[in-house]
Amino acid sequence: MLLSEQAYRKIDAELTKFPDDQKQSAIMAALAFAQDEKGWLSTEVIEDIANYLNVPPIAVQEVATFYNMFDTQPVGRFKITVCTNLPCALRDGVKTADYISKKLGIGFNETTPDGLFTLKEGECMGACGDSPVLLLNNKHMCVRMEPEKIDAMLDELNRIGESA
Repeated sequence: MLLSEQAYRKIDAELTKFPDDQKQSAIMAALAFAQDEKGWLSTEVIEDIANYLNVPPIAVQEVATFYNMFDTQPVGRFKITVCTNLPCALRDGVKTADYISKKLGIGFNETTPDGLFTLKEGECMGACGDSPVLLLNNKHMCVRMEPEKIDAMLDELNRIGESA
């Protein structure tokens, strides 16, 4: 077992929501719990989840690689996902991504040398009217991200990273 006892308890709680013969229905939740705990989803973690759910590893791998909120490669402590879909692109989403890229000195799917930040390109986040939009660590949506707000966010995250 690669996850904590608490993570497996959370998976068990998810399993109670589905019929016994539908354990694959808990794959997304299990992957989310594992990623929250491990930071990303290694092949070993994906296989562990498959074994725990008694489903083929490919069934878990397919979900992990289909949804862009799951990371199958290591990422920085702070993953910044910028929406660049057309509606956001028309409202400075691409410019926002470029601005963050220049500030951090990395491109999409890259991590800063200190391991603090990873920049990702995201799909629609359902907040087109509030663009530019970005998602921080898959959990916190940031809207209307003008350069001043981006600078303040990065400064705060740097402070958090330095104090850890």
